[in-house]
Amino acid sequence: MDKILLNDITLAPLEEPETDSDSLYSPQQLAPGRLVTLHFELSLTDGEIIDSNFDNQPVMFTVGDGNILPGFEQAIYGLSAGEESAVIVPAEMAFGQQNPDNLHRLPRTSFPLDLALEQGLMINFTDSAGNEQPGVIKTFDANRVTVDFNHPLAGRDIRFRVKIFSIAEQ
Repeated sequence: MDKILLNDITLAPLEEPETDSDSLYSPQQLAPGRLVTLHFELSLTDGEIIDSNFDNQPVMFTVGDGNILPGFEQAIYGLSAGEESAVIVPAEMAFGQQNPDNLHRLPRTSFPLDLALEQGLMINFTDSAGNEQPGVIKTFDANRVTVDFNHPLAGRDIRFRVKIFSIAEQ
């Protein structure tokens, strides 16, 4: 029988184990370096779904390869094929806390005159290295525009739900 864990729990900050992860988990459990196939859902604590692949094909990745944030990886350590789990990942372990240094006031003249500015408008900016960085318009007036370069989910606790289909050694 498949084991189902659907009680929301809140993760504590992850401490690096002092021993090899293979000695902490059985070969049937998820651990760094193992290939996993799963469905996932990210939602806010009020239930608003941010992203989900439960209606699509499951995704496959190697745990620890950097494809998902460490807080979300911690949530799946020790799970086995057939298990479903839901945890609350605190903001600092998910997309981070809001950083006031990521709010920038720019001259209104930096924006095209025909651009209709509005609060919440997301715009892609290019940094000096040529990388694109999304920013959200927070406030504006005739002279200045305040742009928030924090991740849109920064400062938010995230509910992370998964269903594990398979686990394989790399």
